Amino acid sequence: MVERWSRDQVLALAPDASSQKAAQGVAAPGKWSSRGAMGTVVYGECKGSGAKPYLACVDLTEPAYRCSCPSRKFPCKHALGLLLMWSADGVPEAEAAPQWVTEWQEARAERADKAAARLDAARAKAAGSPSDAEPARHGQAGSGAESTRQSGAGPGAESPRHARVASGLAEVERWLADQVRQGLAGAAEHDWDGLAKRLIDAQAPGVAGAVSRLAQVRAEDDWPGRLLEEYTLINLLAVAYRRRSQLPGPLAQTVLIRTGFPVTREEVLAGPATRDQWDVLGRRDEVQDRLTARRVWLRGRATGRPALILSFAPQGQPLDASLVTGTTIDADVTFYPGAAPLRALVAARHDAVPAAVPAGGSPEEALDEVAGALAEDPWTESWPLVLAGVVPERTTLGGLPLHPRSRDPWRLIAVSGGHPLTVAAEWTPQGLRPLTTWDDEGTAVILS
Repeated sequence: MVERWSRDQVLALAPDASSQKAAQGVAAPGKWSSRGAMGTVVYGECKGSGAKPYLACVDLTEPAYRCSCPSRKFPCKHALGLLLMWSADGVPEAEAAPQWVTEWQEARAERADKAAARLDAARAKAAGSPSDAEPARHGQAGSGAESTRQSGAGPGAESPRHARVASGLAEVERWLADQVRQGLAGAAEHDWDGLAKRLIDAQAPGVAGAVSRLAQVRAEDDWPGRLLEEYTLINLLAVAYRRRSQLPGPLAQTVLIRTGFPVTREEVLAGPATRDQWDVLGRRDEVQDRLTARRVWLRGRATGRPALILSFAPQGQPLDASLVTGTTIDADVTFYPGAAPLRALVAARHDAVPAAVPAGGSPEEALDEVAGALAEDPWTESWPLVLAGVVPERTTLGGLPLHPRSRDPWRLIAVSGGHPLTVAAEWTPQGLRPLTTWDDEGTAVILS
């Protein structure tokens, strides 16, 4: 049986606040005609508006959800309500599951076997084609159809896309030089919008995104210094792209990815996997244009390696809820290429493992880790840290400044009570964003 989650962990899975409220409304035994737990599965039948009850089931190992209700939210209130009862020890153990639960599990197992077979075949193909290995490594940073020569890794003419990107980034270098020469105070939002649109036309969406975010920087209190920092990083990326043939392979891949050349999910999954017991440190959702981005942070217990699982969904649509903050997964993780690989995919999961408070380090060790990441990839915008033995204050955590939007962390301060504790946080250039802490009993307390 999977280690029981806390109420905080369950409610954090809800897609929105209304789902949290609705789930608490159905988390009562009287609303369920049957319920049970067997192994890693929790199931139940909840009374609905129709004659037939809704059939809800949760596989706790991922988790995965199934419900017969018509809700488009994921997980729905019935699955969440069932989990709330389970977290409060309100779901009895069962000797056997109903047939509909067994059929759902068998269908999931069959799909997992097929996915594993496809992944093994893709890895075998990559490993068995040494003549294609070198182009594949360079091509990962560009589109899947581009060869080594097209990605700029070898001699000869470049692809039409690279020519367009080069022209667009040359304009960026000239524009930035004019901005610095004329003074930062003359920067206007319509200038950034126009430049971003031209970069989209030049097929450099990564740089276009960085330019379009400059308006947010201009609205901040300390905007002159922050704007100059952003200008510097954009210029550095443009120069690095122009000189990418002179860069080490991993850094050249980072430059191409930051510029906007995609790496397919299939390419990443076919790469080498790192198996470890990964602590799920926390997550943060952020609205970007018309999409909501979810960042889930992991750290390997044995390797100490951080990983970022990034997913997107249109606003109002459900996000990936398969990683529960405060739990630990035994999994194979594959990383996107680059100089400081951080973004990753969970390729395969193995047996359930008990959760534990993750091992942390001192603030000094954390700063050394961030400095190492920035030395490899100067465009790094965030990095997961686990700080041990730190006391939170209104504007700092272990002496490190908090992000302006994370100041006055009253819940964290309340859990601490003035005593040192372990905190998982997201480092950003503007300060730390606390994600999760653990109380005296080792229970995860979600802060974000």
